Amino acid sequence: MQKQVIEFGGEPVGIVIPDEDRLKFIAVKFHVIDLDEQRFNSPDEVKTAIRELVRARANAPTALA
Repeated sequence: MQKQVIEFGGEPVGIVIPDEDRLKFIAVKFHVIDLDEQRFNSPDEVKTAIRELVRARANAPTALA
């Protein structure tokens, strides 16, 4: 396997590249930067992590000025 583009909501948000026996995620969009350089077992696992991250941020309380 070579690099594979990972999309979320129809937009490319990063790539996965082989790294030893796993896949390393390289983020190209800021809203998924927390997952940058993390290793996963499959592209589907990356997509699940992205969904969970986006959902957690959407549900996080915001500070009002």
